[in-house]
Amino acid sequence: MAQWMDSIAVNKPQPITIKEVAEEAGVSQMTVSRVLNKQKLVKESTRLKVEAAIAALNYRPNLMARSLAGGKSKLIGLAYYNPSPSYLSALLVSALKRCRDLGHHLVIEDLSDIEGDLDTSLIVKRLSSIRLNGLILAPPLSNNLTLLGLLKDMGIPVVALSFRDEESVHSSVAFDDVAAAFEMTELLIAKGHRRIGFIRGPVEHPSSLQRQAGFEKALEKHGIPVDQSLMFQGDFTFVSGLELASKMLDTASPPTAVFASNDDMAAGISAGAQRRGLKIPSELSIVGFDDTAIAAAIWPRLTTVRQPIAEMAQNAVDIISEITSRTWNGEQLHVTIDAIEIVERESLTAPK
Repeated sequence: MAQWMDSIAVNKPQPITIKEVAEEAGVSQMTVSRVLNKQKLVKESTRLKVEAAIAALNYRPNLMARSLAGGKSKLIGLAYYNPSPSYLSALLVSALKRCRDLGHHLVIEDLSDIEGDLDTSLIVKRLSSIRLNGLILAPPLSNNLTLLGLLKDMGIPVVALSFRDEESVHSSVAFDDVAAAFEMTELLIAKGHRRIGFIRGPVEHPSSLQRQAGFEKALEKHGIPVDQSLMFQGDFTFVSGLELASKMLDTASPPTAVFASNDDMAAGISAGAQRRGLKIPSELSIVGFDDTAIAAAIWPRLTTVRQPIAEMAQNAVDIISEITSRTWNGEQLHVTIDAIEIVERESLTAPK
């Protein structure tokens, strides 16, 4: 009986290992791990080779032992100082989900309670006490060069959202805001609008300047001068849009359409205009940017640019996993999402 049991043990096939899959596909074990964990930092052709090897070898990963390329769970921070609750909700939920999928832990740091400059010792002390493996910075923190320099000196790997500096001292995930705003403005012009109001976001947000640049670029292409009387300063909040609605509508020659550089402000403009008795969109078309939940929650629903917030958050988590792995060569990683989608809804029509 003992001999028979020994024979069974000797002849029992050994499970396929991740090393064998890597050899079959002609890639590293880390690449196989990235594919298994559905990371986006793998070329499609490489992913297909790995998946083919997995199928050919009938590989079944050990879910208990499986981990990311770094070989352990990471403690990832996400710090923000952002007035838009819609943007933050989409960002935080997506980052949390990605961390959960990959076995990491997300620490959320709201820095909006810090008064004064964001490069003070208080912010550094707060972040250093957490002992993070990496940190995701949401705008406008992501383009605070002093803060980025301090974090670099502290040795904390950073992924900056919506901003990439020329010296590339940090990794980044960005969206082409200029091109997206350009396309939205072109849509307004194609509908027949020539007097188009524009609501800027806070100047410290990199996306604010980029969206304004795209707006002005489209006007220039079509020979429409930028009318400074139709340019207004908001702060990415619903309240600022609500307050600016009256100012915009009280101008000597009000616009036929308004492009607000985020959905919260666009929703505020819509509410303020309707409070004044205007019909949306027959008397005033309104468009936004981001395609957050509020865009589809108000009536009429907003035409808007769909910013891939969830994809940006997922890429940021993946990059932190990559740059904190044991085999990382120190090179910063940069992802630019340039697929632009405009979601047309009921808030936009041709002018009378």
